[in-house]
Amino acid sequence: MRSRFEHDRQLTTRMVVTMFLLGLVYVAFVAALIVLLKSVVLVVVIAAGLLAAQYWFSDRIALYAMRGRIVTAEEQPQLHGLVDRLCATADMPKPRVAVSDMDLPNAFATGRNADHAVVCVTSGLQHRLTTEELEGVLAHELSHVAHRDVAVITIASFLGVIAGLVVRFAFYSQLFGGRQRDQNTVAVLAAVMAVSALVYALSFLLIRALSRYRELAADRAAAMLTAKPSALASALTKISGDMARIPTKDLRTAQAFNAFFFTPALGRPGAAVAGLFSTHPSLERRLEALAEVSAELGGPGRGTP
Repeated sequence: MRSRFEHDRQLTTRMVVTMFLLGLVYVAFVAALIVLLKSVVLVVVIAAGLLAAQYWFSDRIALYAMRGRIVTAEEQPQLHGLVDRLCATADMPKPRVAVSDMDLPNAFATGRNADHAVVCVTSGLQHRLTTEELEGVLAHELSHVAHRDVAVITIASFLGVIAGLVVRFAFYSQLFGGRQRDQNTVAVLAAVMAVSALVYALSFLLIRALSRYRELAADRAAAMLTAKPSALASALTKISGDMARIPTKDLRTAQAFNAFFFTPALGRPGAAVAGLFSTHPSLERRLEALAEVSAELGGPGRGTP
């Protein structure tokens, strides 16, 4: 899908490389498991079915999990007005618009392509941001749809689940399958565990690296489209500060969707090592990148709108 969002060749390259590497990892993974466990084919078939369901129904799954609902222009005229204006500016199809009745200030985009995309904001986000700040957040989410990284991150994130499913299946099939647990059985189980753990670790790091870069790409694209990087910087600062006031229980409930959120619900990146495991760059890194965009546009970098 072509749009007026700034094209990011690095993001496209990273998505292609990540999916290629993940494909290699999982081909090797399946081959190794077929050698170790003949019954693993059933698990792979089941996992493939789950992946297909996740791909085709990712928008419905995400909305259900986040208690979101599709809203009409009559119900949310301001929200629809902002999305209409941004889509017209970006020359892209308008996605469906949804609202989640959660106090957690956040937003996300989901869907396998532009024709089946949904942009969802929480009521907590609407209550906390000014119109220009909300516009910046919506532009950020729309850029994910335009860049097609929503579908890529959906598929990539789900692949890591396969390793865990195989481990559980192998363990319980050996535990309750009636086989005598001799040294050979124990060795097979250990090999399966080791291979699965390695696959999960490699997938985890690849997905996190892609996720962090796609957030920076979306920040830049949104700032360039709206020509208001300071509004997006203000929204980031405000949301990050207010997140600390949200009950930990609510944050943990939403943590599974961190990779899709505008800002992480829990687990802010800190030290360099911790940053490797984060779905988002640090707030400081995102503000620095927006300041660079502001300098390109010839305006203030971190001021309020």
